[in-house]
Amino acid sequence: MNSIILIKGKVDYQITLDPGVWIFDDRKIDLTTYFQQDQVEKDELEEYTKAVSKHWEREIREGAVFPPTLKTEQKYEKIKVLTGTFGIPFKPFLLNAEVHDDATEVKLITKDKEITVPLTDAHQLIFGFSKEGKPLTNDGPIHVYFGDGSNLKNPIKNVKEIIIQ
Repeated sequence: MNSIILIKGKVDYQITLDPGVWIFDDRKIDLTTYFQQDQVEKDELEEYTKAVSKHWEREIREGAVFPPTLKTEQKYEKIKVLTGTFGIPFKPFLLNAEVHDDATEVKLITKDKEITVPLTDAHQLIFGFSKEGKPLTNDGPIHVYFGDGSNLKNPIKNVKEIIIQ
């Protein structure tokens, strides 16, 4: 099965998506809890700056030695990655592709049908890429969820290509 998905169409840059590497991406979200929480728009640059500042501050105070609690946290994070169900927001990929101003919709090409989503709604899409620690090999490589979770029980599966129109 080919796990590579192309984003093409009315974009300045075609994007090649490889869901196999998203497990290492800091933007990944836990799909078991994501749709039960209130969604708050975050500024990624501000979040990064705060995290780096906090880390730098701790190193100044404590030195570069990892305290025992940090090792424990890393152990639990590794277990979570190996057993979790994760997704990633579609919005950053749309921003990187630099969608043309005249584009109005996103077409998701699956194995047996085409689903069209308005571009304004597409910014809220979530791409599920793992279930209980395993990649989505049977009906993947991704499952597409609407941002409001309305298709949580029945996501769009077998997506092969994404075309911006």
